[in-house]
Amino acid sequence: MSLTFWKLTGAGNDFIVINNMDGRIKDDVEARRALVRRLCARRVGVGADGLLMAEPSERAPFRMRYYNRDGGEAETCGNGARCIARFATLQGLAGEEMEFETKAGLYRATVLPDSAIVSMGEAHSLRLDIPIEVDGLFRGPVDFVNTGVPHVVVRVENLDGTAVSELGRAIRRHERFAPAGANVNFIEFVGENLLSIRTYERGVEDETLACGTGAIASAVVASRRGLASSPVRLSTRSGEALTVRFEPTDDGAREVSLEGEARVVFRGEIA
Repeated sequence: MSLTFWKLTGAGNDFIVINNMDGRIKDDVEARRALVRRLCARRVGVGADGLLMAEPSERAPFRMRYYNRDGGEAETCGNGARCIARFATLQGLAGEEMEFETKAGLYRATVLPDSAIVSMGEAHSLRLDIPIEVDGLFRGPVDFVNTGVPHVVVRVENLDGTAVSELGRAIRRHERFAPAGANVNFIEFVGENLLSIRTYERGVEDETLACGTGAIASAVVASRRGLASSPVRLSTRSGEALTVRFEPTDDGAREVSLEGEARVVFRGEIA
């Protein structure tokens, strides 16, 4: 089966995006897992951190389905949501102001000339100072918050010198976060309401150049610790910046939005 696809990037977090409004790709878990793995494989496929599909919805113009590079479906993806919003305008699925459905609920989005903003509801289940130790690699307190997907946040003093892939892989599978595991964000404070961030993503099982839900988690944790306030700007590994706006709550945050670059890289067809 020949497939037409688009490749988009959100601050370096890259995605294959497919219009599946006609249901051409059947909703078969194992078949989709194999397809995603094949397409997302770098060097032998298109190559991407994940795959997005736009599908019919009874609640909105379309529904976003998000698959990590390993083929597993995740609840949501912040940068992916911004990318699929731009894709939807280009495909005529929605206007520049839109709502769309995700497994995490209804999102609102605004597509701008050079960026996109997505409103993602609330962050919840905030927990601070969770003591963990992993294989002699790390020992100390970490913070946790769910931003549609679970995230651990670790503050470091030297982000460039942090072994993100090694530490992230160990913390991601810690028993404290079982059975689902968690994404792991390492943050360094560099200025007023300004953080640098690097993220290890489950499903990708490596560091990515940016993570939208991780940026939200880090901003919310920084706010709770009195180290930043909305809006928080985060410098990602790609060099692009993400901006997070929110209202703090006892459990995390509400009225959360994520803004940043969302652009088309190329369009293609694969057998």
